[in-house]
Amino acid sequence: MGGAQLVGRWVESYTGMSTDNIKGLLLALSSSLFIGASFIVKKKGLKKAGASGVRAGVGGYSYLLEPLWWAGMITMIVGEIANFAAYAFAPAILVTPLGALSIIISAVLAHIMLREKLHIFGILGCILCVVGSTTIVLHAPLERQIESVAEVWDLATEPAFLFYAAVVLAASFVLIFHFVPQYGQTHIMVYIGICSLVGSLSVMSVKALGIALKLTFSGMNQLVYPQTWVFSFVVISCIVTQMNYLNKALDTFNTAVVSPIYYTMFTSLTILASVIMFKDWDRQNPTQIVTEMCGFVTILSGTFLLHKTKDMVDGLPSNLPIRLPKHADEDGYAAEGIPLRSAADGIPLRSPRATDSFRSS
Repeated sequence: MGGAQLVGRWVESYTGMSTDNIKGLLLALSSSLFIGASFIVKKKGLKKAGASGVRAGVGGYSYLLEPLWWAGMITMIVGEIANFAAYAFAPAILVTPLGALSIIISAVLAHIMLREKLHIFGILGCILCVVGSTTIVLHAPLERQIESVAEVWDLATEPAFLFYAAVVLAASFVLIFHFVPQYGQTHIMVYIGICSLVGSLSVMSVKALGIALKLTFSGMNQLVYPQTWVFSFVVISCIVTQMNYLNKALDTFNTAVVSPIYYTMFTSLTILASVIMFKDWDRQNPTQIVTEMCGFVTILSGTFLLHKTKDMVDGLPSNLPIRLPKHADEDGYAAEGIPLRSAADGIPLRSPRATDSFRSS
């Protein structure tokens, strides 16, 4: 134990980060690696299953018999578990923005394994994400020392966070019952707004539950507290709601538009919720806070640039309408976000080979 403490003190003095923050950082990085890779593995599994059966995009389930798809699903589950654990050690302002790294990993692996060309501006977007992530990591606040889940409950029931939670729930209900029936299929911000608002509460509950489990595994049983089970219920409710409307957004609108907007809103609201509930900025000076915000804006810029140029061909502008013209199969499946124009409009239909060539770039 003495050796471990000595190593911990050396790490803190050498890097300027606490041992818990470093654990959270490593878990968040591994989560991004697993999740980013899982998209590619699952896509290869879908390709293989679609070659011999009915594609998933048109209602087929042959991928359930494909080991490669299951390998991708298991990889994603491992990544999500690592992300869950990261919140138990590090503040949300450190963990959440690092989710952008999974986009980079996915883009790089797609370039290598799926031959989906990464445009030069896409590479610049990746670099911006790395720079922004590094900036946030180097200036992230120390994790708040919490001794029991009851202490987390006290933070969650303070007037400031109760007001935030009430605003989030009220806005979510208004969006669900008033705006979804009228504008859900035409305005992208309706579905994404619900996902982001509810998602910020889910992360706070996940962090509370992660802290409870961490303390339980260290010998201080938190499962006897009713607050632990309340947080568990909130986690399940929020995640189910979040996934439901995220699937609706992905099914209705272009993925290249949904992903960066959702990432921006979800991460911004999560950081705001964490600042209110865990008072992350109370332990930092103004210079550190401004630097973190600059790092966050840099990540957002890289994320938008990466998604905006993912369908771009050298010398041709990207054409990414928000609304998908048809329910297209994911892979070879009609070009997502690139509607085919009819000859009557003066532009001939692209051949499947030309379409695939356009998408792969």
